[in-house]
Amino acid sequence: MQAGEYRGEPNGATRRVVTARPDGGKAAADAGVSHAFQTEARALRQLGFSKPFIKSMARRAHANGSTIEQELLAEGSVDEQTYYAAIARLLGLPFLEEISPDQVMDRPALDVLLQRPTLLRLHSPDKAPLTAIAPEARHLADLAERFVHHPTLRAALTVASASSIRRAVWQAGAARRVATVSNALFEETPQHSARIVMTGRQGFVAGAFLTGGVAALLLASGPVALALHVLLSSLYFAAMVLRLGALFHPRGRDILPEALIADGPLPIYSILVALYREAPIAGQLIAALERLDWPPSRLDIKLVCEADDHETIEAIRKLRPGSHMEIVVVPPGGPRTKPKALLYALAGTRGDYLAIYDAEDRPHPGQLKEAYARFQTAAPEVTCLQAPLIITNMRESCISTVFALEYAALFRGLLPLLARYRMPLPLGGTSNHFRTAALRAAGGWDPYNVTEDADLGMRLYRLGYRSETIRRHTFEDAPIRARVWLGQRTRWFKGWLQTWLVVMRDPGRARREMGTGAFVVFQLLIGGMLVSSLGHPAILVFFTTSAIAMLQSPAEHIHPLKNLLFGIDAMNIFGSYSIFLGLGVSAMIEYERRLLGWRWLAIPVYWMMVSYAAWRAAFELRERPFFWNKTPHEPRPVTMPAATPPPAAADCTGVNPESGQA
Repeated sequence: MQAGEYRGEPNGATRRVVTARPDGGKAAADAGVSHAFQTEARALRQLGFSKPFIKSMARRAHANGSTIEQELLAEGSVDEQTYYAAIARLLGLPFLEEISPDQVMDRPALDVLLQRPTLLRLHSPDKAPLTAIAPEARHLADLAERFVHHPTLRAALTVASASSIRRAVWQAGAARRVATVSNALFEETPQHSARIVMTGRQGFVAGAFLTGGVAALLLASGPVALALHVLLSSLYFAAMVLRLGALFHPRGRDILPEALIADGPLPIYSILVALYREAPIAGQLIAALERLDWPPSRLDIKLVCEADDHETIEAIRKLRPGSHMEIVVVPPGGPRTKPKALLYALAGTRGDYLAIYDAEDRPHPGQLKEAYARFQTAAPEVTCLQAPLIITNMRESCISTVFALEYAALFRGLLPLLARYRMPLPLGGTSNHFRTAALRAAGGWDPYNVTEDADLGMRLYRLGYRSETIRRHTFEDAPIRARVWLGQRTRWFKGWLQTWLVVMRDPGRARREMGTGAFVVFQLLIGGMLVSSLGHPAILVFFTTSAIAMLQSPAEHIHPLKNLLFGIDAMNIFGSYSIFLGLGVSAMIEYERRLLGWRWLAIPVYWMMVSYAAWRAAFELRERPFFWNKTPHEPRPVTMPAATPPPAAADCTGVNPESGQA
């Protein structure tokens, strides 16, 4: 290999450009590496680091596309504050351990320091202004030489750690930033914001239909009831057809593109985890994130906590996570929702790619690498990848068993099919991987939509982007108690209602942006799910009353239309149950199927619970549209429970769900 040019990257790293040479030669490559890091290595030796340690970190830096300094700080044996204090002594400058946010004058341009905290202007009422710097090792020689030519420059400078500068910037701009993220989408693209629950026109149409329907029922109850029966049964059947297609569609098996990223330098990958009252599982979360197969020096993990959630913040701090993990404190203001917290933290993300996880998630260690490899080979408009979510506690209750069926059908059955045909994807709330630039261009998440995942999936599609799926999973736990499940499902339905209302503010425009086929799929996915859930009790009533009437009347006196409707109702009820079960079972592995036992018989009861949650959501949308019903989580046992597959059968990649090891 022949060493080429070293180009600076926005995050301060260097990337080595190499070209093939006929004779190759590892020695030449090593010489190029040594030359590239020579200045940085000399500065680190002055700070007291040994040559073998520097050489080891240089090899890592070359492999990862980072700097020696980034590797040694990420390695964990060097405390960041101690390191920058040593730099201050070397330069003969004072060291500022913590920066008061009162010394920082806030302005929007300040947010760039969240991504690259190099220098920060400090103001004091009784002192001359100072500039706090977090100098990089490779620039120390240049800085020392500048002091020789400009000795008075020392009086205006102080050294602070990069983390201290970031913390001060987060705190100084908190009020401005939270106001901005709460209102930006509504102010810039109000047609995509759920802040207005229902437009005046939508309210008028809904009121007219409701009033007209009630009046019609009072004046001509028989014909109107029949018309409603026909309409509801038809919509229910249409929604069922989409899942029927997914059930019988042959499933392909993608090849994991590991070879594409085996040797080359990796970009910075950001991870956002929104936390609220999650102190009990903080340790489990940190352990799961530490298992990710990605160099810590190239990870930018934000643990996003609410300002008043002192218990969770303290629990994380006690664990002393690595320097690649940062606590981002979200101040009060605007709706208290997960999307607002994520959008607040988005300002400080440094990665070219970004992943979202929930507090209880245990992602496959290789998930980031698969997502990155897929982005490298996918079309530029593919801006989001959804990983499958697998439920590991399916044997703990009937609710968790049917929930596992539901997730298998959605994430391993329906979503891959939609992606294959370039249809819009209603994303899951976790394990989404984004191209960060495209996510920012789309406006990020809507703080006022309580299922920000489905909303973002539709908005990305309307803006010309696409979403696809990957294979490597994330393990999650389902609610096992009815009260917890009901709160979560009510919030989901409320958000799906919000998403449908947002898209349907201007149906003509939405159809043009999405295309006719995708618009129809959207109606079957979101609208059909809402109709089938809200109308399920009515379908059961229609079926039962029709069956009773038919049993009491001679066959020759039954009208053909009643026979047809009875058949459609029977197909809707038993067909929807069968498709739900079949799609879920066909997507599961053999071990999961054995865990089902007899609990699949609870599907009819589960569907009635779903219907109750949908009606509850419809009323809550009017009273508390932006209320976020928090789902509590509990830590999983360290040893693998009986509810989880053995290592050889965890999924298609054969990973132990608890240890995360192959």
